[in-house]
Amino acid sequence: MTLAEAKALARKAAAERRRAAHAAGNPAAGAARLAGVLLPHIDRPLSGYMPMRSEIDPLPAMAAHRGWVGVPVIRGKGLPLRFREWRPGAEMVAGEFGALIPARGDWVEPEVLIVPLLAFDRRGYRLGYGGGFYDRTLAQLRRTREVLAIGFAWAAQEDPGLPVDDTDERLDLIVTEAEVIRPG
Repeated sequence: MTLAEAKALARKAAAERRRAAHAAGNPAAGAARLAGVLLPHIDRPLSGYMPMRSEIDPLPAMAAHRGWVGVPVIRGKGLPLRFREWRPGAEMVAGEFGALIPARGDWVEPEVLIVPLLAFDRRGYRLGYGGGFYDRTLAQLRRTREVLAIGFAWAAQEDPGLPVDDTDERLDLIVTEAEVIRPG
């Protein structure tokens, strides 16, 4: 089996686990834990995401952040993400893949990133949707500054057998509704 095939199988299984966790989960516990992790970084520019499907919801933690907050904007295949300023109540429009993005606003250069995912492991690796957007973005940001990448997920999304390759960027922390994981 190729690495691409292994990742495709892992994505399918992870999506099922995430759907089940979302249906039975306690998103408020996850958001509260995430807000606590973000407290020491309250004045640093933050990027979050607009939850889709069964992703755990970071919006309460994003809304509580005192500094700049941005959400990802996909600019095209093979390109890193950019982050547009977001505030609660901002006018949102559909972006690529149906993700909501602010209709207008300044660009934010994040120092702390809340990263969505399908699966994670305790080494700090994540499995995304396969476009490589966050891997490219983290690699680009880490070349010029220190950033903190925080995976946010349901605990059920953990996969100890996660397939990885040399382009996969590691997360610095993983926050679930059950715990904070500090890889390595």
